[in-house]
Amino acid sequence: MTDEFMRTARVVDAPPETVFDVLADPTTHQAIDGTGWVRESLDGKRLTEAGQVFRMAMYHQNYGGMHYEMANRVEVFQPPRAIGWLPGQGDDDANLDFGGWTWRYDLAPVGDDRTEVTLTFDWSEVPSTIREEIEFPPFGCEHLDNSLEHLAALARERV
Repeated sequence: MTDEFMRTARVVDAPPETVFDVLADPTTHQAIDGTGWVRESLDGKRLTEAGQVFRMAMYHQNYGGMHYEMANRVEVFQPPRAIGWLPGQGDDDANLDFGGWTWRYDLAPVGDDRTEVTLTFDWSEVPSTIREEIEFPPFGCEHLDNSLEHLAALARERV
């Protein structure tokens, strides 16, 4: 069986609290994104707890320039050590349809003012019905590397 996740890591020149603060702010997610698909935060609310839903505008040029919305449910919220979410769709936050993939950032201090950030994209729970329409992974690991590079730049600006 092949791995059904991608993972990359990078040391960021900022403390874990600063890096976590950037990740908990959905208005920064467009600047962090390594795929170019994420657009603006639709509700502008900071992430504060597991179970919270935040919505993002998205754009995917490979499907005829499709604009769409993702409703992400926070699955992991452990400041300043880990944050992650499960993307889904639907108008009612209580009844969302999730695709089965997750995004997770794990933060580990490196000295007093640096953080090792590990980014994991996991598609192991994607059902076969979705896999028939979308190839997984839908992008290469370089997109995760790009995301961490962008995150590092944003975090450094806040130090």
